[in-house]
Amino acid sequence: MSALPSPPAATVVPQEAPLLDPAALRAAGRTPPVPFRVRLDAGGELLVRRLLRVLPGKRIVGEGLLDGEAVLAKLFIDRNSARHWAREHRGIMALEKAGVPTPALLLAASLPTDGHVLLTRFLNDATTVLEDWRALAHPEQPGNPDGIILLAPAFALLGRLHATGLSHDDLHLGNFLHHDHTLLLIDGDAVHDHGPGPLPEKPAARDLAMLIAQLPRTWDGHLQPLLDAYRKSMGSDTIDFPSATLTEALKAERAWRLRDYLDKTGRDCTLFRVKKRFNRFEAVVRAEAAALAPLLDAPDYWMEAGTTLKRGNTCTVARVDIDGRATVVKRYNLKNLRHSLSRLWRPSRGWHSWREAHRLRLFGISTPAPLALIEERWGPLRGRAWLITEHCPGRDLLTHLDPGNEPPAAEAAALQTLFATLYRERISHGDLKASNLLWDGDEVKVIDLDAMRQHRNAAMHARAWQRDRKRLLRNWPADSKLHRWLDAHLPPA
Repeated sequence: MSALPSPPAATVVPQEAPLLDPAALRAAGRTPPVPFRVRLDAGGELLVRRLLRVLPGKRIVGEGLLDGEAVLAKLFIDRNSARHWAREHRGIMALEKAGVPTPALLLAASLPTDGHVLLTRFLNDATTVLEDWRALAHPEQPGNPDGIILLAPAFALLGRLHATGLSHDDLHLGNFLHHDHTLLLIDGDAVHDHGPGPLPEKPAARDLAMLIAQLPRTWDGHLQPLLDAYRKSMGSDTIDFPSATLTEALKAERAWRLRDYLDKTGRDCTLFRVKKRFNRFEAVVRAEAAALAPLLDAPDYWMEAGTTLKRGNTCTVARVDIDGRATVVKRYNLKNLRHSLSRLWRPSRGWHSWREAHRLRLFGISTPAPLALIEERWGPLRGRAWLITEHCPGRDLLTHLDPGNEPPAAEAAALQTLFATLYRERISHGDLKASNLLWDGDEVKVIDLDAMRQHRNAAMHARAWQRDRKRLLRNWPADSKLHRWLDAHLPPA
């Protein structure tokens, strides 16, 4: 959990904040009122003044104050919370015993009625490796030197963990904290003690696979410096990485991560806010929900007020500026009764594009960020749909590239990386016109994902890629330098 900088001092003094017990916090769902107070079993009160994460009815994580000291508070409010609280407690103690840096444990206790609390030192101004990764220039670039410098210490810290016989079930970049020139590992709930180290190969490979799976797949050929940092820190050559064990673990982890993430895009969770009614389905990136609320309430109104980019029988596209932010809204129309009947039982094209955009971004393939999806519904039947994405100001490749010349170096490298990744992941676009590829000055963004598909079968993918390849090359004369360059550098048909 990211330890974010403290906000300005609250105007509400602790005595004015409501005193809540676990039952009241369970009833509050995802939006407990802040600040609030919690009475502790040993006496005294904890003031929670900012929420960091809420698992409705189960757990609340926030910044708090106890006796004037800033703390990170984890409140386990489920009636059956003892097991999770105890596991978190044991994990933190195991990290401390092993000498793996982690925020200091201050209190682990039960609450007066039911539930439990766990307090650690709040690390003001700490940042997660994930936040630092996102702040890099072009982190998706394979082997980015700044990325190596950032990531190698995390792999080394994992090696240090494994050297003591400990494993971690939730290795993502948000669980590594930078604070005061020290890298720390958090989330004791995920820590398991396998006995004296080093950790055996199978659980070690699983942990490594979890961490590697956080990176774009374009990094696969550039992992050696990270694996070397891990192995050196572990201080053992008994495990030979990369190995078949790691390869299999990485394959399984990526498949699970893809399924889990795509499933989250259609259900209410920490990342997405999903509302389902008889006549409407709405999914929005939770962090964007407040800013997009007016657009979600009346998408057609905002489209009419915006700038029309395309007006067709099957779809209408408009640029919509909301609070100074440029977005693109694509409405999937129903041409006539026959078309409507043919779409009733199938997921809408908007739903398909929403999922495929998230798939691409998980793979490190650039596409305008998908922000929200709306579908008309009548119970299980589906009607029109609206897809809201970020606006990309780039030029399409048909306009940007000169047929008489090979692409410039930056564009050439981006195209080779893009198509190598799509080919490796067996992804076909379905309508690979040059106008569906945008150059934003740094990378090629893929748009119009209505027909995109990831193939399980190699033969089906080969046929689909052959069609994609031919469609892209048709954009330029066969005797042009650009056509010849693409023909030579694209994956073979």
